Amino acid sequence: MSQTETVSVPQDAAAGDKVPAYSWYALGVLVLIYVLNFIDRQILSILANDIKADLGVSDAYLGFLYGTAFAIFYSLFGIPLGKLADSWHRVRLMTIGLSLWSAMTVVSGFSKNAGMLTGARIGVGVGEATASPSAYSLISDWFPARLRATALAIYSSGLYLGGGMSILIGAVALEWWNKTYPGGGPFGLVGWQAAFIAVGLPGLLLALWVMTLKEPIRGLIDGIPSKPVERPFRGFVEELLQIIPPLTLIGAARRGFMALAINITAFVGAFVIAWLLTGITGSGPGAIVEAISDQWFLLAIGYYAIFCWASALRSRDAPTFALTWGSPAFLCTILGYGIVSFMSYATSYWSAPYAERVFEISKIQLGWWLGMPTAVSGFLGVIAGGRLADYLFTRIPAGRIVVIIFGLLAPIPVMWLMFTTGDMTLFLILAVIAQFCAASALGGAAATSQALVLPRMRGVATATFFLATTLVGLALGPYTAGLVSAKNGDDLSQGMLAVLWAAPVGLVLLIAALKLVPAAADTVRSRARSAGEDISD
Repeated sequence: MSQTETVSVPQDAAAGDKVPAYSWYALGVLVLIYVLNFIDRQILSILANDIKADLGVSDAYLGFLYGTAFAIFYSLFGIPLGKLADSWHRVRLMTIGLSLWSAMTVVSGFSKNAGMLTGARIGVGVGEATASPSAYSLISDWFPARLRATALAIYSSGLYLGGGMSILIGAVALEWWNKTYPGGGPFGLVGWQAAFIAVGLPGLLLALWVMTLKEPIRGLIDGIPSKPVERPFRGFVEELLQIIPPLTLIGAARRGFMALAINITAFVGAFVIAWLLTGITGSGPGAIVEAISDQWFLLAIGYYAIFCWASALRSRDAPTFALTWGSPAFLCTILGYGIVSFMSYATSYWSAPYAERVFEISKIQLGWWLGMPTAVSGFLGVIAGGRLADYLFTRIPAGRIVVIIFGLLAPIPVMWLMFTTGDMTLFLILAVIAQFCAASALGGAAATSQALVLPRMRGVATATFFLATTLVGLALGPYTAGLVSAKNGDDLSQGMLAVLWAAPVGLVLLIAALKLVPAAADTVRSRARSAGEDISD
């Protein structure tokens, strides 16, 4: 069977039959992709202090580089690529994306200034935007509903394995290069640049393996097989017109004068708010002010673009809008988990630079004592959380939300003590516990987002889910900690404690989800039909 053919997963697997071995094999390959995804993304953590010294940037910029510069483009392109994942060959899409982000990681290694590095990381964000919409959709067609939280948790373990491994891999590559070439190596490259190149090149080889995966029949396992889309790229281009500025003006104009007027008003409003926030938060040395300005104006572009896309989705695909943006249950779940991401992204990024500064640990020691233990704890946490979410789901309708709430609340006292203790051993132990607790929420949140939509909507639902984890979590968490640190004399302890104040917002959202999700899950088809979906019972 060639890679262009499809593989069927029996519908009766949902009733309790054994899942085909190929589904588990394919899931293993997806985990490898996600591991590499987060090695390429998270390696910035162990390299942060060297980049800061070499390029003369601030903690605010480092938070911006890891968070917003990546997250905005990851989010914006995730929407049209999510649409493409709902209509085109998902395996091919992942292969192209993997090749792109690996190549841009290599380009990061040749960056000579902050502007070049920012541009390269934006490219990484665009490439990585292909991965999870495709993977979530594939997993939902390879595994029955009763095992999806577990399968999605296994896939998501790549986040923690890759994130932890990146610290050790980055440390080894950087220190070996600097020891071998103390004055700079070939092409004048220093250690942090060589580390980027070292983790980027393997992705180009992995892409050849990914090409061999078989495409499952969309929706068959749920008894709702979807017909192939005749012109899949038409929808992709349409999404570009609705979400990528300034193409958004064209998309709005096509919907009428009033839509264009609202669009322009939203554009102006977003930038006025960005200007005000820059003025409010913009005091400090020049390097800090520049990072603040970049942060708020880039966020303005991102939030404006998302507004444009959601407005267009409402008029173009009312059923999908009704089950995502129009669903309080869906929004409370993804935004509640977004607050979990807000705290966990800040912790995972700043833990290594913090320990290096406060405890003066070498990078290699950080790799072994912080990176690898947190990789294992994150892996165990996401698997345990996914299994617990599936177990509770079979007993109480909102069981998965309970696990998300645990992932929100349990890390708070751990993080507080972690970033205030003067004991290095205690810090490392607490880092492992914090990672385990936060990781436990992901499987339940991902499975809930998939359960609240129809199969044909899963790619878009996944992209929308990742808007919360990126535009709330990744774009704001690491930056907030970095900004507070920069404004307090590079005090990362104060920066990290500042992010904990978002927890009450997440708790309110998830308490609402406890009540809303069960009813929403029971009425997916009827609500879709009411919104205009052509579907039968």
